[in-house]
Amino acid sequence: MTTRDEQEDTRMYKVVLNHEEQYSIWLADRENPLGWFEANKSGTKAECLAYIKEVWTDMRPLSLRKKMAEQEQQKHA
Repeated sequence: MTTRDEQEDTRMYKVVLNHEEQYSIWLADRENPLGWFEANKSGTKAECLAYIKEVWTDMRPLSLRKKMAEQEQQKHA
């Protein structure tokens, strides 16, 4: 379900990613926020959000995923 504001938003966005592999959207004509880099996807707000929903299947930060993997390996060592 889209809101009226989303329907009227014709601006272009880009998907950005940080060092923890967390996603966000940013206006395409703006410089990336500090610590974020482009994830090679741009389009409407809805397109970018749909892309994030598709690819960001594990919401845990990268550092937490690594720590949990290490703990799991230690259990089985």
